[in-house]
Amino acid sequence: MHPKVGVVTNSMAFDGRAIANYILDRCDQHGRPVTNLALQKIVYFCHVWTLLELEKPLIKHRFEAWQHGPVLQYLYQEFKQYDREPITRRALAIDLCTGKKVVARCSLDEATGRLLDQVIDFYSQLGAGYLVDLSHVSGGPWDSVWNHGGSINPGMKIDNDEIIAFYSKAMPQFGIQ
Repeated sequence: MHPKVGVVTNSMAFDGRAIANYILDRCDQHGRPVTNLALQKIVYFCHVWTLLELEKPLIKHRFEAWQHGPVLQYLYQEFKQYDREPITRRALAIDLCTGKKVVARCSLDEATGRLLDQVIDFYSQLGAGYLVDLSHVSGGPWDSVWNHGGSINPGMKIDNDEIIAFYSKAMPQFGIQ
């Protein structure tokens, strides 16, 4: 059962850096190198599937529509020095108790962890270019924000309601079941 548009809240959503680290750790376990571009798309599809299957957002921040698809700007900044090379370190975040930078981590409930493992295992097998193509699908959330009829405006936000409305109808063609 998929949620209806407009019922999504940000309760218990995570910082994208922590989810990125979870993805990087999972991919390392399977010997799958991940570039910044691929990571952005895998994080996005993890968010999409969590919205649909668990009826809650995974990421507490909204994705922006950039030229190469949905992006979390702060996550891009974290790994931009890798360019097209595989990411070899983990994202850092400020520990609110100490004020020091630490590796960003999250504690996932069992259902979220199981779903993310399935999504990561599927999408991490696809090349970055194919992941971009999937995120650019005609009529999809990125496409409707990026090609909104006006001038291109970096930083345009993609709403969770748009993600739910589109992918709840189109999901069978996007991979995992």
